[in-house]
Formats: sequence, C-alpha cells, structure tokens
Amino acid sequence: MVDLVIRGGTVVDGTGAPARRADVAVAGGRVVAVAERLGSAVVAEAATVLDASGHVVAPGFIDIHTHYDAQVFWDPRLTPSCYHGVTTVIAGNCGFSIAPTRPRHRELIARTLESVEDMDVEALRAGIPWDFATFGEYLASVGSRGLALNFGAYIGHTPLRLYVMGEDGYERAATADEIDEMCAVLTDAMAAGAMGIATSILPLHHGADGRPVPSRLASREELEALLAAQGRTGRGVAALTLGDLDATEIYDMQLRAGIPFTYSALLTRPDGSHRRLLEINEAGWARGARVWPQVTPRPLRFTVPMTNPYPFNVWEPFAALAGQPLEARLAAYADPDWRREALARGRTDGFALRWETYLVAESQRFPELVDRRISDLAAERGVTPLDALLDLAVVEPELRVACIVANDDQAEVAALLTQERVAYGLSDAGAHVGQLCDAPQATDLLGIWVRERGVVGLEQAVHGLTGRQADILGLPDRGRLLPGHHADIVVFDPETIAPGPIRRVADFPAGSSRLTADQPTGIRHVLVNGTPIHRDGVHLDDARPGTLVRPAAHSSATG
Repeated sequence: MVDLVIRGGTVVDGTGAPARRADVAVAGGRVVAVAERLGSAVVAEAATVLDASGHVVAPGFIDIHTHYDAQVFWDPRLTPSCYHGVTTVIAGNCGFSIAPTRPRHRELIARTLESVEDMDVEALRAGIPWDFATFGEYLASVGSRGLALNFGAYIGHTPLRLYVMGEDGYERAATADEIDEMCAVLTDAMAAGAMGIATSILPLHHGADGRPVPSRLASREELEALLAAQGRTGRGVAALTLGDLDATEIYDMQLRAGIPFTYSALLTRPDGSHRRLLEINEAGWARGARVWPQVTPRPLRFTVPMTNPYPFNVWEPFAALAGQPLEARLAAYADPDWRREALARGRTDGFALRWETYLVAESQRFPELVDRRISDLAAERGVTPLDALLDLAVVEPELRVACIVANDDQAEVAALLTQERVAYGLSDAGAHVGQLCDAPQATDLLGIWVRERGVVGLEQAVHGLTGRQADILGLPDRGRLLPGHHADIVVFDPETIAPGPIRRVADFPAGSSRLTADQPTGIRHVLVNGTPIHRDGVHLDDARPGTLVRPAAHSSATG
C-alpha cells in the first residue's frame, strides 16, 4: 500500500543525475517508487497526494554543521532550519557538544558555550533538562522528546576532556592514562550512535573566563589517539576546526585514521590563502586522502554587541576580557594605553581588521549612525577606526556592530562552490544566535548561486546538499530519492526559492533573543521520513516524524 504520492514534479534525485519529470511514491516512511508516471491505481490508493507541478522534488537537505545540541530540547522543530528544506541536522560541531558531562561540570559547559558560541547561559540553564551524563544517555534524552527533523551529533572534544580530566581539562595536556580513558569514552559514544569526534584548535575559540577551550590544549598524541580510536570503529566522520595546524598534516592524519574528515572552514580571504588550501586538498585527494573542507555560499557576517564582540577575540587583549565584568571591559575600552596595545597586537591576516566592512548595525543612543561605516566615522573624527568604535561602545555598551570577516569575494566564492571535493557546511545553526543566522544556507545556494547567478548547476547543488553529505556522514539510505531510501523530501519552486529576511525575536528560554530566518520563499512541501512537516507552503508545527540518525560503517565507495 502507498501512503503518499508526489505528482507532476521535476525530480532531482541527489545522485547528480539529470533532472527528470517523475512521480514519487512513499510507503512506510520510505520511497517505494520514482516513475515518469505512476499508475492510476497507485495514486488512488494513496492517502495523501501532493501536487508538485512546476516544482523540483529533491531529497531533504542535510546540514552537517550545526550547534543545535541544547536548542533541540526546547525547540524540537529546530528552527529556522526546518523552514528551509532541511530534514537532517548534525550537531556537536567544533567540539562543543553538551555530552558527556558530569553534574559538577554542567555550569562550566554552559559558560563555555556562552563564550565560544554566544549561547545565553540563562537560556541553557532553563532549557537543558540535564537528565543525562554519558553521550548515549544524551541521545536517548533527545530521542525521547520527539523531533521534527532527523538529528545526529558529534561527541565534542571539549566536554570529553572535562569528563575525563575534570577542570584540569582547561589547564594542561592529558596523561597517557587519560588519553586511553578518552578513547574508551569515545568508543562507547560511537557505539551509542555518535557521528564521530569533533574538535577545535582555532585561536578564536575561548571558553569560560576567556581561557582557551580544552581541545586547544590537547597534544598531537591525544588528537591522533582519538582519531585512531574512531578509525577502529569504521564509522562516521571526524570534524576538525583548524587553527595553527598545517593543513597538509590533516591529510596525513586522515590517511592514518582511515575514516573521512571534514574541516571548517574554507572561506575566501583577501590574502588568497584559500587558494592554497584548495591546492592542498587536490594534492591530498591525489594521495588517497578523504578530507572534505566545508564551504558556504554566504559571507561570514556577524552582528555583535560590544559587550561580547566575538570576531575581535582573535586579538589577545580582547580575548582577555572574555568572562570579565562589564565594568572591566568598559574600563579597558576607555583606556588609551589598552587601545594602543590592542592595535599593536591586532591580527593582520585580514580576519578582524577589514574596517571597510564594519558598520553600526543597531543603536538606541545613536540611531543616526545606523548603517554608517566605522571607517567613515573615524575619518570624520580624525581617529583610528578602533578608537571611533570604542568611543561609541563606552557610551553605549549594547551598541551592535556588523562586520564581514571572510567569504565576500563573489568570484572566489563561486570557485569554491563548484569544487567537487568540498562539503557545503558552516551554517552554524544554533550558535551565535544573537550575532548571525546562516541556517538559510540551502535556500541561499539555490536561489542566489543557482538561479540568479548561474554559478552552480541545479543537479550539482542538490547533490552537494544531499547525497554527498550522506556519503560523508555514513548515512547510506538518506540523501537520495531512490527506492528503499528514507522519504526525506523537499519540494521547491526553482523560480522563487530564496532565503528571505533575517529578524530578531525573543523566543528562547528566559526571554533570550536571537536572529532567525523564518520566512523563506519557494518551499512548498517538506517530508521527514514520509510525513509532511510543511505542506502547501504552511509549516505544520506539531509534526514530529524525525528520528536520531547514526552512522553506518563506511565502504570504500562512499568513504
């Protein structure tokens, strides 16, 4: 018996094959037929028939880089991803999962997430049930509450260190015995369904009290031991956030570990360093390595309050203020000596010094300055851009400044998006919620880079958002519209699909605010495991057909 039929659409099946006109039949949560025209008897027996005339019918999009680890408990719809055709999300990226966590470290984990991912501590306190300690218990807790989307998660290196080492995980390298224990905990997590180990050595990542996150203190021996432990399971993918590690070494490490790697992020930079990373990637693949740099169609744009200006944390003087009382931060901002030190020690790699991209985004005290560039204000006042900004921040600490820190060169972004050995990632959905909202990555890619600019072909874009992601993660029966696969499906209008506006709302626990993108255009139907969560342009808020996803053993073909 057929439960549901999607009729009259153009199927782009996620394999990269050419689009074709076809109907899709679903039964028991899986695709049972994809045919040019289903017989009238098949259609007649279906309980639900969805019209897809003039629309593309594709596998649901898979977002491999989210931070929904905590939000999933108070927002099982996983907004705003659910509005953009996403049917599967992977959390725990950058090594910042919330399990495993011992009861005595819950507050420390919350303060770490506050600093490194701009998560409101009060929202975390109110929203996380903390009925778990191990990673397996965490997945069971998530799964027991109902999900609109499919949900998978990495085990994070930062909580793993704290779980084994206690607060020493923030202070020192691990001993051999502690490394062995971490490997054992990781192995148990993989058996419970973890997508893999995620870690970060990015200098920007500072945790509680402004200290480097625990994963940054790991020795090479520790990191390689964890990767080897996951490699022995033959499952999932290791996710790395790079810092000072030579990118070439990542490919050697992958060859030793044997499971695929993905890293974030391969972004365009004014100095052209991204081209070198592409060369390293091609050379690594030629040697047999399977490393998938994450690229994104969206510029990396933050809107940050000067009480916590995240992009500035690459400067040690700013990083040292993390976790300090507001009074101490404002005193530093007002101190001419501190300003001179900040400028002297400022990074010159283009990450945080592109003042031409900085502008006043939100201000109650200076509404006339909204949308004015900081560099223009500085020129008018005869001061440096940093002085101009800090002068405003001392008067209005909650002033928000917008800046683009990378990935805004259209031609260079186009070159990245058309690569075959990259992954579409870095939506960061669930993190930096007060500072950015890149959850619309899929609708941005399809609306701007496929339709408007013609840079990426439709079939290539859909494959990159679906089948390729499933292969990387080890989800062999998702990501394609083929008989036997789970019926995760999105039906969209290729002529109107677009990400829509971003707006600020206060709908998180404890009245916490965030940016969201809940009004995309062109999404007509979305199915998760055969059940509609979005039908005829209307989101079905109470639908909970999602499930936990766990990686299967990799084959050499999917690697």
